[in-house]
Amino acid sequence: MPWKECSVMDERLRFIARLLEGESMSDLCREAGISRKTGYKIFSRYKEEGLTAISDRSRRPYRYANQLPPQLEAMIVSLKKNKPHWGARKLRELLLRRLPNDIKPPAVSTIHAVLDRNGLVCHQGRPRRRAQGTPLSAGAAPNDLWCVDFKGEFRLGNGNYCYPLTVTDHASRYLLLCEALDSVREDPAIAAFEHLFRERGLPAAIRSDNGVPFASPNALFNLSKLAVWWLRLGIGIERIKPGHPQQNGRHERMHLTLKKETTRPPGFNALQQQARFDAFVREFNAERPHEALDMQRPADRYAPSPRLYAGLPELNYPMHDKHYMVTACGRVCMHRKKINISTVLAGQLVGLKEVEDSIWLVSFMHYDLGYIDLEQKTLQPIDNPFGTRLSPMS
Repeated sequence: MPWKECSVMDERLRFIARLLEGESMSDLCREAGISRKTGYKIFSRYKEEGLTAISDRSRRPYRYANQLPPQLEAMIVSLKKNKPHWGARKLRELLLRRLPNDIKPPAVSTIHAVLDRNGLVCHQGRPRRRAQGTPLSAGAAPNDLWCVDFKGEFRLGNGNYCYPLTVTDHASRYLLLCEALDSVREDPAIAAFEHLFRERGLPAAIRSDNGVPFASPNALFNLSKLAVWWLRLGIGIERIKPGHPQQNGRHERMHLTLKKETTRPPGFNALQQQARFDAFVREFNAERPHEALDMQRPADRYAPSPRLYAGLPELNYPMHDKHYMVTACGRVCMHRKKINISTVLAGQLVGLKEVEDSIWLVSFMHYDLGYIDLEQKTLQPIDNPFGTRLSPMS
């Protein structure tokens, strides 16, 4: 039977059986189309563990940051309930005695995060304020919710790309911004938003997708520097579920009209294209009636926000033991140790509170980020305080 007609399990069984009968490793590997290194790896597993070693193995790591096998998490919770006055460090020692030798126990900060997630940590001082995910808000009144996106890029007449940054008010459908940018980088987007905030005030929340610059897929809680800046201004962040543009449906519908009326054909250069965008914004807001608004115009429903933009407020942490500035490389330096937090928080002040010997709670504004274990020199994130963790794979 050819190799390709066998199941993976059958192939490995046959491979090992022929090796045990004395056939050459080189000949068998050549016939199977695998390297000798792979062949020896299969055979070594068989000699060490028997037939269980040749079944398919998951490539998922045994442990993820902030994720443990449910059996191990349940074991930690059970130990804590039996020893309610023991902290994470003592519970880890108990785990060391009870777990098999080939299973490495989690770090102290991970155990503390498990206890916190299960309501087994007593918090002193103020009650913790933490967002509970993002059901998306209704945005019923003007400036309750703004929607933002980059309309798909397109080429101008001179061959350069244009990336229109658009912002609308959810309730009134007022088109607040349509800016012709040359990239989706954060700095131009921040400059555009700063100008918009000075002109229109601050919204209660901003809804976006999970792309840059609104989110960073590899950063802590998928935050970006733009999102951190919004948070500092007291603006809530909302993110639609990947693959569900209908959750920003009003904004997407505006994009269809924008594309049809301003990009066919496009302007020759960015200045010409911006002039087309500006004319579209004036007509869309002040002339065009909307069926969803009972044939009123967006300008009939919209008024600037009473929350004026006055720069970033100062941060202070009266309920914390210490505060540190996050360095340009995304670290805090305490007790001569460098602990990575996130580069998106570079230049931001964070508060730290010791909750157990060498275990410190890290907070940004009133959001708790996780626990620092000084011995491990790591940050163990806790449940996402900024809403459901959304990534392109979710």
